[in-house]
Amino acid sequence: MLLEGFLSLDPPQGFRAELVEGEIVVAPPPDGDHEKNVSRIVRQVIKHSGTEMDFSENKGLRLVSGDSSPADHVIPDGTFAPLESDLFAGAGPWMPCDGVAMVLEVTAANPRRDREPKRRCYARGRVPLYLLLDRDASQITLYSLPEKDDYRGRCTRPLGKPLALPAPFAFELETTDLL
Repeated sequence: MLLEGFLSLDPPQGFRAELVEGEIVVAPPPDGDHEKNVSRIVRQVIKHSGTEMDFSENKGLRLVSGDSSPADHVIPDGTFAPLESDLFAGAGPWMPCDGVAMVLEVTAANPRRDREPKRRCYARGRVPLYLLLDRDASQITLYSLPEKDDYRGRCTRPLGKPLALPAPFAFELETTDLL
């Protein structure tokens, strides 16, 4: 019943509705600094990635839940997939995360949600890389090696220091202009 109610929601334009660990979350539109940061990261990935990447902003992902709750329905700020996979073609509003190379979140009104519940959702969904730009902490973290409810790998850098992205990206993400 929770899933049906969630799927029938029609949030106001610009708002996002997600089902995260059994809780319905409605988030307001992001601010300009949030969008600037997403754009700066996407630009670097498209320009420097070792594998040509496709990008989708606010793509709904259907993920495995951790208990008897319905499947998590999460909308990352950004989703990257190899261009050759053509992953987004024909996808509905909620697609499985198979083939996703990395998701991106930039903290906003509730940074704890990006740091904890969403991280667990992406790990359970076996998303290989989770890039979290934490504006409140002035740092960027790359989570890797998903296992069960979390990631085994974690590399955090203060903003202003580069962060190495592994294959298929294989380049150093510059973070100076994310300050």
